[in-house]
Amino acid sequence: MTNRPTLPLFYKQPRLMQAAVDEAMSLRVPTHYGFAAGAHAVPLVMGEFAAACRSIPILFAGEAAAPIALLGLREGQNLFVHADGRWDEDAYIPAYVRRYPFIFLEDTEADQLTLCVDEAADAVVAGTENPFFVNGAPTDLTLQALDFARQYQASHALTTGFVTALLDGDLLTERRADITLPSGETPSLSGFRVIDEEKLNRLPVETLAHWRDQGWLAAAYAHLISLNDWSALMRRAG
Repeated sequence: MTNRPTLPLFYKQPRLMQAAVDEAMSLRVPTHYGFAAGAHAVPLVMGEFAAACRSIPILFAGEAAAPIALLGLREGQNLFVHADGRWDEDAYIPAYVRRYPFIFLEDTEADQLTLCVDEAADAVVAGTENPFFVNGAPTDLTLQALDFARQYQASHALTTGFVTALLDGDLLTERRADITLPSGETPSLSGFRVIDEEKLNRLPVETLAHWRDQGWLAAAYAHLISLNDWSALMRRAG
């Protein structure tokens, strides 16, 4: 039996974008975020920390300590998506969410990344109202999606360097959150880590200067600021 590769969150049928196939396809507007309603956490890249920290807790999850935006306190519930598919207008929308239904996937034969689209996405529809290609050429929509995916990929690489520095410096500490909501529910979250602020502040001056130059120091403090968003998340849940 052949093992199917694990697809990234949200994606069901990603495939290479091609003019011959996609010239008759269009992207539905306005954007509907119903596809993210069941995601209580999504990946986050370092360049987003400053914007995300104002409304969303930023945590580090899993063995790889991957940064995530915590969007809910219960499995399968995103507190930022309304019933009609609108994202809360006062909250930051993570780039991972904004990128969908597009994604870069590796073409192992050509040794390159190619722009793909999830043809199972509700936003991908037949028609020419907001087309992907016209007369065999990519439209501004597709070129913008390509540029966004390229920027996201580059930001992901920078984030890997930041997380490696955190792990190498033993600056992450495991946490567990036991929460009591006004309704009386007591959800708990575990398996995540946060930066130990005391250890961060004890780094040598030379190391702090290097972190500043890499953008890591700003990201670290944005993460610490974001931990104040727990109370706002609890109010949403309650």
